[in-house]
Amino acid sequence: LFPTAAVGVALWAQAQGFGLFHLAGLSPAVAGVLGFLVLDFAIWAQHLAAHKIPLLWRVHRVHHADRDIDVTTALRFHPIEIVLSMLFKIAVVALLGIPAMAVFVFEVVLNGMAMFNHANFRLPLALDRVLRLVVVTPDMHRVHHSIIHRETDSNYGFNLSVWDRIFRTYVAQPRDGHDGMTIGLAEHQGEEPARLGWALALPFRPLRRRSKDQ
Repeated sequence: LFPTAAVGVALWAQAQGFGLFHLAGLSPAVAGVLGFLVLDFAIWAQHLAAHKIPLLWRVHRVHHADRDIDVTTALRFHPIEIVLSMLFKIAVVALLGIPAMAVFVFEVVLNGMAMFNHANFRLPLALDRVLRLVVVTPDMHRVHHSIIHRETDSNYGFNLSVWDRIFRTYVAQPRDGHDGMTIGLAEHQGEEPARLGWALALPFRPLRRRSKDQ
């Protein structure tokens, strides 16, 4: 439902000639490629904000509370975050006038890549090294789910890995190695994160101040 909302807004902007891309007279192909890249950067920036702004982190930590990262983690978001994320995406689509087809392709790729980079498997190291030059791999994103603060505050990308490299938020490997790292939130390592009611109430629980090693 929510991804189709962004496509619907794109169709409306297209029909009305609304948005910067329409005003600039960009061809559909150029607008589509630029739109995809801008949307990918916007999602990266939104993810960064979710870690840096305490009010947003309250909601986003529901995603990070999962202690067993796998494809289901890609779907583990609080309803509040889902709504806020879609409103932000709709605003970007409308302001730029991104072509509907580009928005549709982006949504398909984003959802597919989110499941891929949360998947509980490892690629051959040589293949991983090549792929992560362009896209986010499972090993690269797994670092982001570490309980260590400086690792959680890294590797924000879902699709393209370039943004983390440009803005120096890229961390190649976890401090304790993939076999030794702990996933989740340091303050919630029990069984609570597996309970739906607990997860829905988490944004309203007190925040614990995190150290760089936690």
